[in-house]
Amino acid sequence: MTELHDLSATEQRRLLEIGELTASELTEHYLARIEALNPKLRAFITVTADAARERAANLDATRADGAWAHKRRHEHPLWSLPFGDKDLIDRAGVPSSYGSRAMAGFVPEVSAPLVDTMDAAGGISLGKTNTPEFGFPSYTENLLDGGVARNPWDTDFGPGGSSGGAAVAVAARMLPFAPGSDGGGSIRIPAAACGLVGLKPSRGRVPDASGVDSLGGLVVAGPIARSIEDAALLLDGMIARGYGGKPRDRFALTAPNEQASFVDALVDPVRPLRIGWNTWSPWASHYEIALDAEADAVLHDTLRLAEKLGHRIQPLEPTPFPDYFDAFRMIWQGGAASLPLGDEALGAVEPLTRWLVGEGRKRGAGELAAALATLSRFEQQIIADYAEVDLVLTPALALPPRPLGWYDASDGERNFEQQCQYTPYTSYVNVAGLPAITLPVAAHPLPYGVQAIGRRGDEVTLLRFGRQLERELGWDGRVPPVLRT
Repeated sequence: MTELHDLSATEQRRLLEIGELTASELTEHYLARIEALNPKLRAFITVTADAARERAANLDATRADGAWAHKRRHEHPLWSLPFGDKDLIDRAGVPSSYGSRAMAGFVPEVSAPLVDTMDAAGGISLGKTNTPEFGFPSYTENLLDGGVARNPWDTDFGPGGSSGGAAVAVAARMLPFAPGSDGGGSIRIPAAACGLVGLKPSRGRVPDASGVDSLGGLVVAGPIARSIEDAALLLDGMIARGYGGKPRDRFALTAPNEQASFVDALVDPVRPLRIGWNTWSPWASHYEIALDAEADAVLHDTLRLAEKLGHRIQPLEPTPFPDYFDAFRMIWQGGAASLPLGDEALGAVEPLTRWLVGEGRKRGAGELAAALATLSRFEQQIIADYAEVDLVLTPALALPPRPLGWYDASDGERNFEQQCQYTPYTSYVNVAGLPAITLPVAAHPLPYGVQAIGRRGDEVTLLRFGRQLERELGWDGRVPPVLRT
C-alpha cells in the first residue's frame, strides 16, 4: 500500500486541492514519522507539534472558500504542505540554537523574512532541522545533546552539511521537502550525500536570502527535495512574496522562456545543450584534492547519458586562479568574526569555530576589502570561462559520504582542509553567484551525485536538464536502507 510519505510533494498537494486529504491529516502523518525516526537520525533539533497542529487546523478551516483550489495554487503554492525551518533561521517563539552550545536558551522574538514567506506560501513548519555550529562546517555533527545527524543510507555515515538535518528529513520521508541555505555548498553537499536534488539558486533569486546581504554575497537559500518537480515547487514557495514582501507574478530575475512559476516551466522539455565538464577545483592550488574513482566514474556515466540524449559534450576547465585560496579563507573567517561571541562564549564553541573567529578578528578592513576585490575578479573570470556553454557538469563531491567522526575535532585549520578535500567543487560557484544543482544520479550502495552549474538567472535550464535525467534514472523512487528495515 502506498503511504502518504511515499507520494511526492506535488502529489500530496493535488490530494489537498481535491479534498481527498486535509492539512491536519498530512501534518499528523509526518509528525508520527518524526516521532518514530528522529531519535535515530536526529534530523530535527526541535519539533513544534502543537503549533503545527494549530496551523493545520486553521488552514483546513479555510476550505469553506469556494475558489480554494485555484486561489491556493497560484497565490499560496505550498498550501498545507509540511516543511522544517533550518536551525540557522529564526522563527519567533521557537528556540534557535544555530547548532551551538553557546546559544543555549536563545528564543527569538522576530521571525526571519524567509519564515514569513514560507508561511505566506501556505506551508506548515514542523520544527527546526539540524545544522552544524553556525552553519560553517560541511558536516552535521554539532555538540548539542544528541546533535549528530545520521545518513539514512548508512547511519554510520554523516549527511553532510550545513543543511544536513533538512536532507536527512527529506531522505527519510519525515518531510516532503525542506528549505536549506548555501554559502559554500550547504544545500548541494547534503543533497548529494543523501541521494537528493539540491538547488542553489543564483545570487538574488530568493529575495529573503539573496546573498547580497552576506559577506562576499555567498549565502543564498534554496530547496532540497526528492524530485525535480518538488524542488521547483518549493522554490516557487520560497519566492512567492517577491521583493519587499509583495506578491510575485514573474521571476525575480530574467530567465529564458519565462513562465509564471518554476513548476510551469517544467512543462517544456530541455533543448539540446552545450555542456562543459571538468573536475577542476580552485582549492587544488594549495590542498591535495583526490577524486574518488567511483565519483569520477559516475560523472563520466552521466556525461555519456547526456550525449546519448542529444547534448553536445566538451571538456572545459577554468583559468587557474591561485589567489582564490587566501581570499575565500579570509572572507569565510571574516564572516565568523562577526558572530556575537565574547570570550566566555568562545570557550563554549567548537575548535573549528574558534579558529575561524580568531583568524577573522585578526583581519583589518583593508584586508577584507582586498579579498572581496579578489573574489570579484574570480567571479568575472568564471563567468567568462563558462560563457560558451549552457551548463557545466562536475562531480558533486570528491568523496563518498564521510564516516561520523572523520573530521579533525581539535585542529580547526586541519578540519577546514578536510572539508575542502571532501567538497572541492561547490564554494567557487557561490563566489561566482551562479545557480547550481546536485543531481542524485547513482546509489551503489551510498549516493553519488553530479553538480550542474548554470548561467546566472537560468535555474530553468538546470531544472529541465535534471528532469530529463530523472526520467532516465528514476532517482525519485529510491528508498534509503533505513526505511527498508
